[in-house]
Amino acid sequence: MPEEANKIGYETALRWTKGKYPFFVCTHIDKGHIHNHIYYNATAFDCSRKFHNFIGSTFALRRLSDRVCIEHDLSYIQNPTQHSKGRFLHYGQWIGERPPSYKQRLRLAIADALKKGPADFDAFLRLMEEAGYEAKHGRGGVISFLVPGQEHATRLRASTLGEGFDPEDIRAVIAGKRPAPEIRDEAPAPPRRVNLIIDIQERMRSGKGPAYERWAKIYNLKQMAAALQFLQEHKLTEYDQLAARTDATVDRFHKLTGELQSTEAALSKTAGLMGATVDYAKTRPVFDGYKAARYSKKYLAEHEAELATYRAARATMNDILNGAKLPKMDDLKKSRRELADKKKALYPEYRAAQRDMREAVAVKANIDHLLGLTDGRENKEQER
Repeated sequence: MPEEANKIGYETALRWTKGKYPFFVCTHIDKGHIHNHIYYNATAFDCSRKFHNFIGSTFALRRLSDRVCIEHDLSYIQNPTQHSKGRFLHYGQWIGERPPSYKQRLRLAIADALKKGPADFDAFLRLMEEAGYEAKHGRGGVISFLVPGQEHATRLRASTLGEGFDPEDIRAVIAGKRPAPEIRDEAPAPPRRVNLIIDIQERMRSGKGPAYERWAKIYNLKQMAAALQFLQEHKLTEYDQLAARTDATVDRFHKLTGELQSTEAALSKTAGLMGATVDYAKTRPVFDGYKAARYSKKYLAEHEAELATYRAARATMNDILNGAKLPKMDDLKKSRRELADKKKALYPEYRAAQRDMREAVAVKANIDHLLGLTDGRENKEQER
């Protein structure tokens, strides 16, 4: 692999200099990741011209290196962004090897301290201090920990660290009244979305400048590379396979959308019926008193709000039941729990289907544009 990376760096430098300037490529491995460093000579081979750098040359060189990697069927970083302090993410973070967050490191340190069996909460704090996590005591007994390298302390509470990380929970674990809190893996970084390529000619006719044209060409190159990567990952070698997969993702998304909407409607109906039933039961004695008073105006004036609630509840029940028998309250509660659980289980599947559909549709649209299969109609998604 280092030899292949060196070959990629050599080919990139050769294309960049067009064979006119001396250069050498240095390849090294840092934390399991391969890095190429290209060094150029200041003058040409015959000393007839000087090497001139220009603004944005690093981005142009990066684009050329990405193109060489695509030609050799190698991965590369798309749309690299910086940290807030100006440092680029290292390659391990881009491929998913993210270091644990400060909160996760604190959770792991708390679990390690509890495994040592501290005698009381003060002993637990001493173990945390020995592990390098400075404890800070705030107003009202609030306890925070400063993780090594962290600027702002993290509070010891369930709303911040998760269930089981309140000070009272920690004390209960030390006393043997509850098990240690469960350490869950952090959610992976969300995948980058494949966007539609830009109709550069149309945008240029609308008054965009040459700088926008340069940016759009780079943007389109990256989107086509992302589309190519999608095809390779899903082993789609034929256009019909891509079309079939796109149709399948669209159908699956619409099916889940309909199922989710029907579940939400049933849940709303059940909750509305339960609320109307409770209001009806509370105000029925008031209405019975109104009847016993022979619909007295004085009684109506004294209980107007309760009687209005009774009428509204009765109308809601008649509208929802539509002549059917009113279920028991226990059955309604059970139905509401089941519908709420079903909705909760459907949402992650719905979001995943939505993401898959958007990606497949965008890839197919980009491939259609590349193959000249578009019919010239304006795509609303592209104009967003």
